Amino acid sequence: MASSSVNGSATTSGRSEFRNQKLKPEDRDESELLTVPDGWKEPAFSKEDNPRGLLEESSFATLFPKYREAYLKECWPLVQKALNEHHINATLDLIEGSMTVNTTKKTFDPYIIIRARDLIKLLARSVSFEQAVRILQDDVACDIIKIGSLVRNKERFVKRRQRLIGPKGSTLKALELLTNCYILVQGNTVSAIGPFSGLKETLMIKRELARDSELRSQSWERFLPQFKHKNVNKRKEPKKKTVKKEYTPFPPPQPESQIDKELASGEYFLKASQKKRQKMETVKAKQAEALSRRQEERNKAFIPPKEKPAVKPKEGSTEIKIDVAAIKEKVKKAKNKKLGALTTEEVKLKIEADEKKKKKKK
Repeated sequence: MASSSVNGSATTSGRSEFRNQKLKPEDRDESELLTVPDGWKEPAFSKEDNPRGLLEESSFATLFPKYREAYLKECWPLVQKALNEHHINATLDLIEGSMTVNTTKKTFDPYIIIRARDLIKLLARSVSFEQAVRILQDDVACDIIKIGSLVRNKERFVKRRQRLIGPKGSTLKALELLTNCYILVQGNTVSAIGPFSGLKETLMIKRELARDSELRSQSWERFLPQFKHKNVNKRKEPKKKTVKKEYTPFPPPQPESQIDKELASGEYFLKASQKKRQKMETVKAKQAEALSRRQEERNKAFIPPKEKPAVKPKEGSTEIKIDVAAIKEKVKKAKNKKLGALTTEEVKLKIEADEKKKKKKK
């Protein structure tokens, strides 16, 4: 009996020690508990998991802006084809400007209607069909973030939205690469589509420092980048400056009522027929003025433009004297001269040159 009691106490003590060893958090790595192994995927939900289907019909509807009507009309057959694979009906109402999705008797996945709702929401927020249809996959999620109410001033909101997009969309592209998500900024909302394990923290330096046990309790300011604030632009002065009036203890005079104005002009004492006639006269006078203005505008097309004054040609100066005798001599020489013939001076020079050559030969 003593041996059995000893053995029993030994086994109980061994179990307690094993439990204490198992529950010690120091032996396990925190990263192993929090992370999912690479390549692991949750098994797809099939019809065998829910053979009886859904008990009740569920439906969701959303409105879309007028400028999305043409695009939705083109891609709606593709939307219906993608949803029919999951036994979901989709209807497009162009009169009311709405999209509706609802389950059928064949629908077996209870969560697919939520994904179909997200699909029509993304299509309404100007996301293309190629990107929006990814939400039907199990490992893809989406979020529509409202940014319009974050800033009151409209100009400041536009500047911050442009800062989010960046020059030529570079900042948005960097965010997409970091988070492995598709991001679209449209109006007052930001649509994001991607995996659940998207990057929640973009400062990678903090993660590297947190892994080191020595630097966990120290300040990280020396490692982090420091940016200087450059507020060069001064405060803009308002266009209309309000000038304060001098203080007076007396209240401002009360404005005249309509009856006071009629009493001053004498209209108050007129009869109803006279008032009616007066109104008709003023209306006719305004109509006559409008007709005269229209007539003037029409007549402007028939008014000829002002012509520039014709410039008279300058008379030739008679001071230049013409030598008639010299012209006559030139004409005579031209008549006597034959085509290809030498002049008298050239003939004399040629004869003299021939005589000199003959003398040299002798």
